[in-house]
Amino acid sequence: MNLESLHLLFFKNYEEAQLSFSPHINCFIGDNGSGKTNLLDAIHYLSLTKSAFTVSDTQSIKQGEEFFVTRGRFNGLGDEPGQTIQCSLRLGQKKSVTHDKQPYERVSDHIGRYPVVLISPYDTDLIRQGSEERRKYFDSLISQLDHAYLEQLIRYTQLLRQRNSLLKLATDRQAGYDRDYLLVLDEQLAPAGEDLVRRRQEFLTDFEPVFQRHYAQLADGQEQVTLTYKSELPGADFLKLLRLQERRDLSLQRTTIGPHRDDFTFWMDELPVKGYGSQGQQKSFAIALKLAQFEVLAQRKQQKPLLLLDDIFDRLDEKRITRLMQLVANHTFGQIFLTDTHLERTDRVLASLSEDIRRFRVESGTVTRL
Repeated sequence: MNLESLHLLFFKNYEEAQLSFSPHINCFIGDNGSGKTNLLDAIHYLSLTKSAFTVSDTQSIKQGEEFFVTRGRFNGLGDEPGQTIQCSLRLGQKKSVTHDKQPYERVSDHIGRYPVVLISPYDTDLIRQGSEERRKYFDSLISQLDHAYLEQLIRYTQLLRQRNSLLKLATDRQAGYDRDYLLVLDEQLAPAGEDLVRRRQEFLTDFEPVFQRHYAQLADGQEQVTLTYKSELPGADFLKLLRLQERRDLSLQRTTIGPHRDDFTFWMDELPVKGYGSQGQQKSFAIALKLAQFEVLAQRKQQKPLLLLDDIFDRLDEKRITRLMQLVANHTFGQIFLTDTHLERTDRVLASLSEDIRRFRVESGTVTRL
């Protein structure tokens, strides 16, 4: 699977841009703030229908404009014809995602069709930030692999939102409090939550050995690394736990137990990476997660994901860059999009590769091919 072309209209700092890509390596070269990363984010939209860097879709609309469009043409798989994906948003309206000009009945139906992996300097936030960051990462990864998981996650999130709204109403005496409705929500929430936990456990069992192998290759096998899924649900009755927590939930006006509160914890030699891993070890840990993500997606989807590399030459040491380039040289990856501030450095790093390399100069929201 390759992205043949990209068309942007009023996306972030771009008024308009039209690019045609190499099926192998594409380099976006420019100063910080020029819009290099925004091109990667536009590709991310085409794959996952959302930004990799901002929470609100409206932040992707160019300042002073009312809408944005990002459109990409993918080549066909096997004998299939090429396909055009468009993701757009107009202020005050719902986001639109179309496949060959036909809108999806549900945007979730698109997730997983065009897998993508992003490696960026901010990946260590997975280690340093709170549990929400890690849940989002693994939820996004599993959703690309397992559509049933994504559907269950959407269902659980909707039920959780309804339950939390009801808990807030309970403090408003005029609004009243319908406990029977709460019990009905609990009976639907419990099996959905238990299913999410089971699928997360099963995924991590398969994912961890792949991750450990990649970490050993990056760090010469000097440390033993493990991933743990931390949840109160395995072996417990979620419905019973919701009943036991009801008074506390009413007091706090939110649901205090469930998979939305779980965490994925990272360990190195039986110590938390967050507190005891060096900066270099944390970088290796984060890159190993992403390389394992790529491998698992490629195996299960039977197609290589798009690989987005954001400013890695500026932030990684020579050892880790060398390892990544070895993987590129061995054709581990498919189509690659990377950003850098220095053309000379990019050319030096890629000098030993025989692949078709296409370079683009990015300056203040304009792109020209070099």
